[in-house]
Amino acid sequence: MKMKSLSSLKKRIKRSKGGKFVHRRSGTSHNNASKSKRRKRRLHTPAGLSSKVGKRLERLVPYK
Repeated sequence: MKMKSLSSLKKRIKRSKGGKFVHRRSGTSHNNASKSKRRKRRLHTPAGLSSKVGKRLERLVPYK
């Protein structure tokens, strides 16, 4: 029987070429005046997830 992927995660997570899960960082949408330029710039880069979390995601998003 084919497993179903968690739809909310499909939209938020991608796979890198190495097979790791990558997501967009939070904290960029509002209250940006108080954040430094450096901090805001670093929030633009995608973040990787640890291998422990990746194992859990394998079950939640099996076909990604």
